[in-house]
Amino acid sequence: MIVVLLCLFALMGLVQVIKPQLLWRMNRPLQRPFVRDYDATEPTKAGYTMTRVVGVVFLVAVAWMLITHLT
Repeated sequence: MIVVLLCLFALMGLVQVIKPQLLWRMNRPLQRPFVRDYDATEPTKAGYTMTRVVGVVFLVAVAWMLITHLT
């Protein structure tokens, strides 16, 4: 069960690295009570770059957990 959960986390991390705009669009409904203009809250290029960096760190952590769990 843990391996399946870690694989789902790895998939989320890959999406975060490859296409962070998709995650931002998926989270738009969660912004509804707090934001009037969705387009004004879209991250800049630097924001998406930071999201990718965090995604790489997240993928490394998930890979480490998978390797230690499987050995």
